[in-house]
Amino acid sequence: MQNVKEYISQHKDRFINELIELLKIPSVSADPAYNQDVLNTADAVKESLEKAGCDKVEICETPGYPIVYGEKIIDPNLPTVLVYGHYDVQPADPIELWDSPAFEPVIKKTDIHPEGAIFARGACDDKGQMYMHVKALEYMTSTGNLPCNVKFMIEGEEEVGSESLAWFVPRNKEKLANDVILISDTGMIANDIPSITTGLRGLSYVEVEVTGPNRDLHSGLYGGAVANPINILTQMIASLHDENNHITIPGFYDKVEELSREERDEMAKAPFSLEEYKAALDIEEVHGETGYTTNERNSIRPTLDVNGIWGGYTGEGAKTVIASKAYAKISMRLVPGQEWEEITELFKKHFESIAPKSVKVVVKPHHGGQGYVTPIDSIGYQAASKAYEETFGVTPIPQRSGGSIPIVALFEQELKSKTILMGFGLNSDAIHSPNEHFGVWNYLKGIETIPHFYKHFTELSK
Repeated sequence: MQNVKEYISQHKDRFINELIELLKIPSVSADPAYNQDVLNTADAVKESLEKAGCDKVEICETPGYPIVYGEKIIDPNLPTVLVYGHYDVQPADPIELWDSPAFEPVIKKTDIHPEGAIFARGACDDKGQMYMHVKALEYMTSTGNLPCNVKFMIEGEEEVGSESLAWFVPRNKEKLANDVILISDTGMIANDIPSITTGLRGLSYVEVEVTGPNRDLHSGLYGGAVANPINILTQMIASLHDENNHITIPGFYDKVEELSREERDEMAKAPFSLEEYKAALDIEEVHGETGYTTNERNSIRPTLDVNGIWGGYTGEGAKTVIASKAYAKISMRLVPGQEWEEITELFKKHFESIAPKSVKVVVKPHHGGQGYVTPIDSIGYQAASKAYEETFGVTPIPQRSGGSIPIVALFEQELKSKTILMGFGLNSDAIHSPNEHFGVWNYLKGIETIPHFYKHFTELSK
């Protein structure tokens, strides 16, 4: 019976070409202009699951974009792994900062990826990592190495809040019943230092609108006499952090989980070079909450960041105008214990309270989700650890992530299942940024490692 390394070697070019074809489809869920492309991607995922060996594959309609569901049930008495992923991607903007078109994938060598990396929007987040699971299933079914049952749930709205998934999961608990959920939408420390994500931050995402006069005004005739919404908005945003970069919203930290000194010391054992971190980002100094390290700031502490701000005239040349309105999009990353809906309400109440009477403020909540921590003594984590040990030759490090996958908490609530986060991307892969990429080595290493998880999870479940 052919082992996984031999199978990958034999089919390597096809695996890469199939992913490239998938990456060519601009499945941008945030922009209605790409509606048909998103639907076409769902069709492509369905076809790939059928070819990989699923006995049943269907496109499940939702109030929004469809969910692709597939299954391969070999014995109801055996454990069932539910694989989650998403086929939608972030917008490519700013397009002018891409070295090659976002939806015309190219393979280029880099210092970190000497074997080459696939540059395209969605290469790492999450088409490349999702497709690893499809190809791992193909190997297991075609060689008779599938040791348990598998189900797939691939959605098309992860990048816009997974509202339809929240609708779909409670209505399909029996269809989605499983013993463990497997997700590859995270990363690892380095190619020679594998890690398993054990914690995720939650998220509250809002948009704010500040309105001053009832129309745009001439800045000479009215400047200094009426409130400028852009000036006011920037002042309000600046006040959301104090001199220690502590968030000033009353009640914001009330439910923040404070890790023990012992836990923080364990986190500190993960290899990290502050100088290399700064060099990679081309910054002279890091920035963040006083009293915490860089790795703590971006994983176990909550944050508040402006993701976009606009208003007035931004075209070529000059236009002397006081804008009627100014806007900003703001995200807050939350830690376990913080309820995203409560934090959204605290933000709304505070932001409205600090607005001067010379303007009107509207806070529009977009989406959010809870943080999550998975225990390292679970069967799922142990199976993942053994899988990495076999393919990487070293024991992976448990690591909390600063990112958010809001549906993980939903899965535990509705399906009563733990989630294992086996990511193969790197921090340098530029997800959500221009020139996103995914190492060819990482892609193939994921395909190699995933079948070992199935084997160990089945054995440990006996």
